[in-house]
Amino acid sequence: MKTWLITGCSSGFGQRLALATARRGDRVVATARNVKAIEEMAEPFDDRMITLQLDVTDAGAARAAIAKAVDAFGGIDVLVNNAGYALFGAIEEGRPEEYRPMFEVNVFGLIETTRAALPALRRSGGTIVNMSSGAGIEGRGGGGYYHAAKFAVEGISEALAGELKPFGIRVLIVEPGPFRTDFLGRSITMAANEMPEYAATSRRNYRDTNDGNQAGDPDKAVAVILEAVDAEDAPLHLPLGPAAHTIAERKLAAFRSDIDAWRDITIATDFDRG
Repeated sequence: MKTWLITGCSSGFGQRLALATARRGDRVVATARNVKAIEEMAEPFDDRMITLQLDVTDAGAARAAIAKAVDAFGGIDVLVNNAGYALFGAIEEGRPEEYRPMFEVNVFGLIETTRAALPALRRSGGTIVNMSSGAGIEGRGGGGYYHAAKFAVEGISEALAGELKPFGIRVLIVEPGPFRTDFLGRSITMAANEMPEYAATSRRNYRDTNDGNQAGDPDKAVAVILEAVDAEDAPLHLPLGPAAHTIAERKLAAFRSDIDAWRDITIATDFDRG
């Protein structure tokens, strides 16, 4: 039996993970900014699921939630950093009051929650699951701010994997493609400053044309995440769905092409040896 603390449980993957882990008999600390939105979810599981209010951008709240989780269940085995949302629009269209709060949730909130949980995770030798995205593998026009946030999640996660390996703590970076959650409904915003110059590249119609039509089954994705958390040989990177794999393969091919094309020139930059 594992004890999980999951952020962003009011919808999407966070909610589905909380339910799936509780249904299989694990203990769950489900958190959300609005705790009332998730209280009913916990009722069927008696004392195996507790709900806590947690705004991940509040470092003090993160520490308090971890302390309450440890008091309730004696420790934490799995931390899932799931809370987040997307801002779409061209880079020039974005305004600080739009993109800075997104980084506060997606990046700095993840950092603060992870830092608060690490003492408990060192004791358990547990697992950190960081919800990234196919958007964390490859950048595209119209999603630059969201790509940047998820690229940051990837870098933080890779560094954590090296830092925490001596403690037996594993890190799993989950990189979903498009799955049929309500992400495109409630978890995506568009830059308000719409500029005609970027009409062809700002992807402003992405939500309207894709919401509810995503190919990915989120319950199947959750089953794979659970399998990876339980596995002894889980990878660091876990692309989910054919679209995510296509993104990863395209990025690797493009990266290799760039490296090979300029290799002889770019490696000849050391000081000459006398």
